[in-house]
Amino acid sequence: MSQSSLSAVDAATTGALLLGDNLNFWAGERQAPRPGAADAEPVYEPATGRVLCQLTPCGPDEVNAAVESAGAAYLRWSKMAGMERSRFMLEAARIIRERREKIAKLEVINNGKSITEALTDVDVAWQCMEYYAGLAATMAGQHIQLPGGAFAYTRREALGVCAGIGAWNYPFQIAVVKSAPALACGNSMVFKPSPMTPVTAVLLAEIYREAGMPPGLFCVVQGGAATGTLLCQHPRVAKVSFTGSVPTGKKVMEMSARGVKPVTLELGGKSPLIIFGDCELDNAVKGALMANFLTQGQVCCNGTRVFVQRDIVGRFLEKVVAKTRAIAVGDPLLDGTRMGALISKPQLDKVLAFVRQAEEQGAKVLCGGQPLVPSDPKLKEGYFMSPCVLDDCRDDMTCVKEEIFGPVMSVLPFDTEEEVLRRANDTTFGLASGVFTRDISRAHRVAEKLEAGTCYINNYNISPVEVPFGGYKMSGFGRENGQVTVEYYSQLKTVVVEMGDVDCLF
Repeated sequence: MSQSSLSAVDAATTGALLLGDNLNFWAGERQAPRPGAADAEPVYEPATGRVLCQLTPCGPDEVNAAVESAGAAYLRWSKMAGMERSRFMLEAARIIRERREKIAKLEVINNGKSITEALTDVDVAWQCMEYYAGLAATMAGQHIQLPGGAFAYTRREALGVCAGIGAWNYPFQIAVVKSAPALACGNSMVFKPSPMTPVTAVLLAEIYREAGMPPGLFCVVQGGAATGTLLCQHPRVAKVSFTGSVPTGKKVMEMSARGVKPVTLELGGKSPLIIFGDCELDNAVKGALMANFLTQGQVCCNGTRVFVQRDIVGRFLEKVVAKTRAIAVGDPLLDGTRMGALISKPQLDKVLAFVRQAEEQGAKVLCGGQPLVPSDPKLKEGYFMSPCVLDDCRDDMTCVKEEIFGPVMSVLPFDTEEEVLRRANDTTFGLASGVFTRDISRAHRVAEKLEAGTCYINNYNISPVEVPFGGYKMSGFGRENGQVTVEYYSQLKTVVVEMGDVDCLF
């Protein structure tokens, strides 16, 4: 990636890439927002604070048009053999791979994360598409022999029109992670991105269409809670997959329950990272950085409660603070930048307030936790802050109990394995966890006892597409990625075949 910068990406260039405010997509093409709408809201570029476009939320007519378009595409797509679907998906993966820099640049402009991370996100997206293209042809059931020559078989069938509701921290990747398994199973999807990051989902819709998929197979509707409600309650939507906060996830579940629709919920987290005294310390420090500062700390599975065994706390803090102070914060389109801007001014203010509250409750700020204005004058209105490490934290502090969703690491000392497991599990969340130790028996023992959907041993925040991802407790249920996700986008039908006479009681 060349040393481009935000100053080189002017409004005209961005506007050409966005095609104005036409960010909806169904019936195989972009759709203009409804004329005369008074509820349009600006979408901001996090790094500069400038307005990228105006977003008009979709109302009942637009949502219905998208669902009807997806329903028509489903009738064609679901009748194809898995191998046929696979070929279209592989072509989509090829296009994503070919356009990775363009997609990543738009992701940075709309989301604020560094270009290095955005490129990785796009790579994960095309890998996910290839993975589920490979699974599309494996959709199969069982044959069961019954007495007297009778038999039964099962069929794994598509659900129909699925709704995907995405989050703003991984806009393009989440759109792919939700749609790829859905399409592999023979479904269609109507996807609603976050109203703060509406841009790149439309690129995915265009890529699917260019790859030859039926028009309407992947539709995009824009908007906030009201649009999401229309999707969840639509009678033709068969399943809802949601990524976001716990309160919103509860509402999605409640609305979907009225239609007895299956849901996948990937919600918040306050994950523990446990670092034992026998760890390889430099790796543990790197793991803690990866567990807290990716995407400006705006990652649901981040290990923000860093439990460090007491005999190494001093050495750990010395190393992790030095590394944190060295993180390059600034223009996210520069190759050397490692931390960009938070998603919005309200989110920045919220995170800074958490830091101030932590200090008031007795925590010590070892570094960061302040608003930051990069030297480039074009970034002076951006939503930047210095990454923060908090010491002297206690389990009852707000910064330890609540999800901050920003670049703030809370460090807590511990003495024994039994103690730290009790404290680590003392949370309503259960999305992820991690442990650093050289003792392999301890590593597996701790992994077994941690109440979380994922446990990383001697690493953190790696998400191969082959590996299932999802939560325990209030962090949600269902899984994304991996082979098991096929079960969440399909349903099983049993067919019983009698080869002889009916054994009748009457």
